[in-house]
Amino acid sequence: MIEVTNIVKSYDGLRVLDDVSLTINDGEFLSIVGPSGAGKTTLLQIIGSLESPDSGRVLYDGTDIVKMKEGKLAAFRNRNMGFVFQFHQLLPEFSMVENVAMPAMIGGIRRKEAMEKAADLLTGLGLGERLSHRPAQLSGGERQRAAVARALINDPRVILADEPSGSLDSHNREELYRLFFDLRSSTGKTFIIVTHDESLALNSDRIIHMADGRITDGLL
Repeated sequence: MIEVTNIVKSYDGLRVLDDVSLTINDGEFLSIVGPSGAGKTTLLQIIGSLESPDSGRVLYDGTDIVKMKEGKLAAFRNRNMGFVFQFHQLLPEFSMVENVAMPAMIGGIRRKEAMEKAADLLTGLGLGERLSHRPAQLSGGERQRAAVARALINDPRVILADEPSGSLDSHNREELYRLFFDLRSSTGKTFIIVTHDESLALNSDRIIHMADGRITDGLL
């Protein structure tokens, strides 16, 4: 279980998150919806330990990650969290299978084992014939599926996605969300998705709405 308590975050004097509290259950599919500037991405980054709050706590099964030192936090993040971003963030100079294997190698898995695991994941996502292709040789939908495989490589407990369908056409947006729901059903992982597209979030277990740095509804 993830417990977010009294999170405050400001940038240059502008309060982006204003006393936000939230509980996320294991295996829950949670969508965070709101207009640009609502604080959605900042909240996701704090839950994912990519940003530190000015005050407040983020507990994973009772352990406050806000208090962790950077080295320990990085290891915790590598083991427990997988990230999918709007623009996939694949490294252009590496093949798709190398991109997917990288978090596993960072986590200490031998290259051969990491590459084999990455190839298996990509094959399972329908990309088995594209392993050696670089990101520029892939379609937008293929790049995002590769990004999903990269998020899964270390078998994390939580998948965090920030506007993952924002750069995709309508068909690929629907395919990506169907993939997320299928993965949640087959793996039991927790999914936390930030999106401005409420129609794509309708099948979530819970939708939280944000505006002006606060959660406006969806806490139950």
